[in-house]
Amino acid sequence: MSNDTTLVLGATGKTGRRIAARLRVRGTTVRAASRSSRVRFDWSDPGSWDAVLRGIAVAYVVAPRVPGPVHEFVARAEAAGVQRLVLLSGRGADTWGDSAFGLDMRSAEEAVRGSALEWTVLRPSNFAQNFDEDVFHAPLVAGELALPAGVVPEPFIDVDDVADAAAAVLTETGRHAGRVYELTGPRALTFGEAVELISRASGRPLTFRQISPAEYAATLVEEGLSEDDAHHVAEMFVLMERGLIAATTDDLATVLGRAPRTFEDYVVRAAAAGAWRRGSSGGSRAQDADQ
Repeated sequence: MSNDTTLVLGATGKTGRRIAARLRVRGTTVRAASRSSRVRFDWSDPGSWDAVLRGIAVAYVVAPRVPGPVHEFVARAEAAGVQRLVLLSGRGADTWGDSAFGLDMRSAEEAVRGSALEWTVLRPSNFAQNFDEDVFHAPLVAGELALPAGVVPEPFIDVDDVADAAAAVLTETGRHAGRVYELTGPRALTFGEAVELISRASGRPLTFRQISPAEYAATLVEEGLSEDDAHHVAEMFVLMERGLIAATTDDLATVLGRAPRTFEDYVVRAAAAGAWRRGSSGGSRAQDADQ
């Protein structure tokens, strides 16, 4: 079997579904795989991997939430004749130091960057779409977002920009080999400023309140997350408050030749679609796990 297909893991998640659509429009043959796709891929079931990798030239990889499995996946990809890997990681992963956050992504980077394959790593900041497709959505619809975030800003990136960048890297053989791209929006905002913009665009009186990481973790547990997952998310905010990943970069422009979309542009589009109307529903955490 010839290797001429692009594999998109996490194909039902925030990035995967957008990337698969972009690749198809370009005429690329795509194998879209996730736990809930027609083509099934499950990180906890290595027996499902070889069939998914058969005939693949390049793979878009979203790491599982536990460290380790990507090492075995990379070995099997090499054996299957895969030529290139594009990994979704996190902004500034090599600056996280002794933080408990992101051990899964750092393990995946180690596996991909240490492989014999051509590789590229995408490290985006927090997605703007977390406010309407993920864990921040329900609190905003209820009227208040409470997070362990203070005055340190975050350069939120539009997930459509991440998908555009990934589609470009996946289809431009050789140009991005061995590159790590730190992808950010054009300017950094505090969470309070972000909520204020959402409030204006939606026409609703939304508020932001700063709480402690422990309070936030407890809230997430009450909402159904496991204690481990809740503390992992809370630790992300502890890391962000160090200010090491607050700066913007020009890496998106390097990949795409254009500036990133602004947070205001995202807010206007999402508000026009009714994202924060009472009764609206955002994406599920199960979907996010496949991102």
